[in-house]
Amino acid sequence: MTDSLHHRSDAPILIVGGYGTVGTALTNLAAPEFPLLLAGRNPADGAELARTQGVSVRRWDLGDPTPFDATVRAVVSTVNDPHDRVLRACIEAAVPYIDVTRWTGRLARAATLAGHLAPTSPVYLSSGWMGGVTNLVAAALVHELGAADEITTSIRYDTNDKAGRDSVDFIDRLGQDYEVMLRGNPITVSPLTDTTWVEFPGSRTKVARIDTPEQLTFPLTLNVETATTRIGFSSNVSTNLLLAAKKAGLFRWGRGDRFTPLRRALLYSPGTGGSAQIRIDVSGPHGAASAVVVDPNGQAHLTAVGGYLALRRVLGTEMHPGIAFPESVPHPERIIGELEKHGVAVLRT
Repeated sequence: MTDSLHHRSDAPILIVGGYGTVGTALTNLAAPEFPLLLAGRNPADGAELARTQGVSVRRWDLGDPTPFDATVRAVVSTVNDPHDRVLRACIEAAVPYIDVTRWTGRLARAATLAGHLAPTSPVYLSSGWMGGVTNLVAAALVHELGAADEITTSIRYDTNDKAGRDSVDFIDRLGQDYEVMLRGNPITVSPLTDTTWVEFPGSRTKVARIDTPEQLTFPLTLNVETATTRIGFSSNVSTNLLLAAKKAGLFRWGRGDRFTPLRRALLYSPGTGGSAQIRIDVSGPHGAASAVVVDPNGQAHLTAVGGYLALRRVLGTEMHPGIAFPESVPHPERIIGELEKHGVAVLRT
């Protein structure tokens, strides 16, 4: 048997991973507006959230072959879906699908699979950094300029922020070179190289290259010739420790499951809360524009805001069947106002 979803316009929104760190933030945003069904491996963990928000919770363990069956209006996936179970079930049932979790390789695979299966409902791959918020703000800046040649994204990762374990999933890719576009040509680069210093509100942060999905999609959707993303940490000690681990070869000789706890221990130490900050610099033939996205409620909330805005779009009348990325949605001029309604500041620099 296989997973089976059924589409109905008055059915609940299914959030897969709906009581995890990001899922909880998304549930809190969406519950006042939509009926929700939360799914995950351990429904008991979501019982209190379900009670307080008046939503339902069921078991769907993507690592367990037991099939899942539900009638839904749309699906938001906030967890890793390594076998594309959620994606396949949505396409087969013509259920609008949103994903905010995939890294570059899996996003490319999802786009390829969706193209092969020819979806008749939206497949919204909103997996750029922080649920596609980076993509949305970049699109707004490009729209303002009229065109762009280059987009540079700089991430300040607050080590004091609340975070689920998937939030440092990127650390497992730090031993893998990846491809980006530079002046219109594909080149291969290594993670944690090409370091530079970037100004954020109240701080100056050292950042280095990291593989993220928007570096794949920006040249395709926004016609830029160069797309670069770097990351740094609120603690310079953490940044220097990560760079030292890279230099020592940890991400080369310590790739396997045996060393996963060691790799993740470098970053996974969630605190009581922190601020999510992203700087986006865009340049083109008509000038340059920059903005810093600041969410005082942290990265989980910012990712959830991206997922919520994606949900609103796929349920609206402007989205068409097929694959879409956040930066290709209509009316990019509205994006900054939409983010600010949810407590996300977009500071012009």
